Amino acid sequence: MTDTDHTILGRLFARAAAMPDGLALTAGERRSTWRDLATGTAQFADSVRRAGIGQGERIGILAGNRPEAVVAYLGGIAAGCVAVPLPSSLRRADLARLIEDCAPALLVADEAGAEAMAGVCAAPVVRVDDAGAGERGPGDVGFDDFVGRGEAGTPPAAVAPEAAFNIIYSSGTTGRPKGIVHSHRMRNGQAGRGVFAIGPDSVMLLATPLYSNTTLMPLLASLFHGAQVVLMQKFDAGRYLALAEDVRATHTMLVPVQYQRLLAHPRFADHDLSAFAVKQCTSAPMAVGLKRDILARWPGRFVEVYGLTEGGVTVILDAARHPDKLHTVGRPAPGNEIRVIDQDGHEVAAGATGEVVGRSPLMMTGYWRRPDADAALEWRAPDGTAFFRSGDLGAFDPDGFLTLQGRKKDLIISGGFNIYPGDLEAVLLEHPDVAEAAVVAAESREWGETPFGFVVPHAGRQIDAAALREWANARLGRMQRLAGLAIRAHLPRSSIGKVLKSELTTDPALRDVR
Repeated sequence: MTDTDHTILGRLFARAAAMPDGLALTAGERRSTWRDLATGTAQFADSVRRAGIGQGERIGILAGNRPEAVVAYLGGIAAGCVAVPLPSSLRRADLARLIEDCAPALLVADEAGAEAMAGVCAAPVVRVDDAGAGERGPGDVGFDDFVGRGEAGTPPAAVAPEAAFNIIYSSGTTGRPKGIVHSHRMRNGQAGRGVFAIGPDSVMLLATPLYSNTTLMPLLASLFHGAQVVLMQKFDAGRYLALAEDVRATHTMLVPVQYQRLLAHPRFADHDLSAFAVKQCTSAPMAVGLKRDILARWPGRFVEVYGLTEGGVTVILDAARHPDKLHTVGRPAPGNEIRVIDQDGHEVAAGATGEVVGRSPLMMTGYWRRPDADAALEWRAPDGTAFFRSGDLGAFDPDGFLTLQGRKKDLIISGGFNIYPGDLEAVLLEHPDVAEAAVVAAESREWGETPFGFVVPHAGRQIDAAALREWANARLGRMQRLAGLAIRAHLPRSSIGKVLKSELTTDPALRDVR
């Protein structure tokens, strides 16, 4: 067995040789066989070399959920370069900061991406086929023309296991950008794990953005194990259900708000979803009621994954096997050592709340050119072993299951008493009319801070804010009681479904709190 048998690219080319006409990637009406995907990857890589772009240089990708983005990602890596998927959801100014930070030698962009980066990115732009409407820069070229310059038989570049594979940006909206650098060793190790339970007969349906690790993890695992990937350009609950039935999807990775919208769809029960073997969820906390609903109505296993894009922390809940633990995110995955520490950096006993830290064999190399951020991320055990801080508050129960209680930065300190927003949100979500809930700190003259809740009703339900607040406060501890509550049509969320509490803290409703 050779080293390439354990790499994503090695497996891709082996699959293409063994099953050239098998279906590898579907996006809308477009179908790519394993031969197509391997050929495009090799040609793109050779074209990168011919353009004089050396190993270790960055290739930015701003092309949405389309086959060209996948080929550019894989082809850049095959050239020995570093793939940098860029969040298309960001404002132009925020994207410009990321471009300045990673300094790409080449940018692959769709029409919207090319227009957003005009005058910002000095690198040549490879424009995907539908990006021909805008005015091209002097170094710009069409995607097909660029790929066509390369030779199909060119093998992947030889790289060291610790060489950079990709950079994933954790945030581009506040502070200095933090680019998470994954090595080849880390990415190949992740893809080869059995977490996704994928095989060559699997069909992975993906409906989250390609720039997110939420999407890249199952995509790369699917390629490693020879599974077909079906890519939605944009999530829509009705189209997702129809597509899942049509392609006989066996696997998916979604965020909680997507599961919520799918199960609330009026025609959910009309679709045949019996082919599903494993459904996974990550990126944001999930309500217990939603987990129960998935188990009751959607065939196949449901697995919740809590982790960091940085690596080091992976906790898994196989929901059907542990129906009494749905309030938790599960137990540490094999190879992950998870601890909970207090504000002074001391490990706490089981049952006590503190910050979740972890380590595993698969951890990022570091933040791109951010040694200050690297240092802030680390917690050292008494024996000097390095763990990654999660920024999340949690506690282990006697059975070793981890319950999360919110972000450390979102902790509410009211009259010197620590209030964990996750505890209050869990109570609000127990109400049958509440679909979504978030609790933030409101300024209080008396207490310094006091909890304030926001809820979104289930479709077709009406909620009286005062009555719900009274109902919740009757179930909360005296110091946990909500000072106010507001009803909203939706909560502000990131492109991968995380509630943006920073936006809620500026909501006008908080001004009425005393």
